[in-house]
Amino acid sequence: MVLEMRNIQKSFGEKKVLQGVSLRAEGGKAFGLLGRNGAGKTTSIRILMHVFPANGGEVLFDGAPIDYNKVQFGYLPEERGLYPKKKIIDQLVYFAELKGMDYKSAVRSVDYWLNRLGMTEYRNKRLDTLSKGNQQKIQLITALAHDPHVVILDEPFSGLDPVNAMLLKDVVREVIAKGKIVLFSSHQMNYIEEFCDSIAILNGGKVALSGDLHEIKRNYPRNRLVIRSTQSDAIATRFGEACQQGKDGELLLTLASPDEKQSIMKLLAETYDIDEMKVFEPSLNDIFVEYAEKEV
Repeated sequence: MVLEMRNIQKSFGEKKVLQGVSLRAEGGKAFGLLGRNGAGKTTSIRILMHVFPANGGEVLFDGAPIDYNKVQFGYLPEERGLYPKKKIIDQLVYFAELKGMDYKSAVRSVDYWLNRLGMTEYRNKRLDTLSKGNQQKIQLITALAHDPHVVILDEPFSGLDPVNAMLLKDVVREVIAKGKIVLFSSHQMNYIEEFCDSIAILNGGKVALSGDLHEIKRNYPRNRLVIRSTQSDAIATRFGEACQQGKDGELLLTLASPDEKQSIMKLLAETYDIDEMKVFEPSLNDIFVEYAEKEV
């Protein structure tokens, strides 16, 4: 499965919110949609889900204009949208039925996910009796119970403790392994980096950067080395201003040219007690800050 946005335009009055946005997400992989507040992420998601139409461009599924009667979406919003006073089983089944499931299938699917997420004991409780993290898991079930083709997760790890975050990670991996298209929107770059094969960074309603995350990192200049050594002070003294203190005791050595990489690494290994040495690759957080801050 392939979901695409091609040259999407969207304006609200005189304000141009999306200006030629093109994205491509594949089944069996996770796609990260990134950007600062107001960059156009939410508008893009709403157009993908057919909440409102674009002013121009098209949404395609497997190369053809998307048929929303056939392609199912599951959506986990950043802000919870369930009924706090209603019994959990009743509203979960209701939402599954809204997505086209018959009652018996909806109950069976909801019970599966309640069990999978360790929430069976809350089946007949009201939503407002649950903790924030458990409410997030109930909200997640509304996105998954109807077995959608596309799963969109907006800040999915918000409010989760480490144990529940690990459980959600396992569930997301299962969904990806089933060949679903999974789209993340989050400011928690560590989760995007962990799950996503491809990313797009929006800035001012335009795509500032997109593509395979590993290739994006590889395309950065490979003229810096990360070094861990018991002789950090001696290395820093030898290389002077080219050597800077990195995080967690690392040294970051900037070379005059990437061509020096092998010779400098050989010199360091032969001269100093080196625990670890590798070519520096920027984190997704580094990349995001660089492209989200630019004026477009």
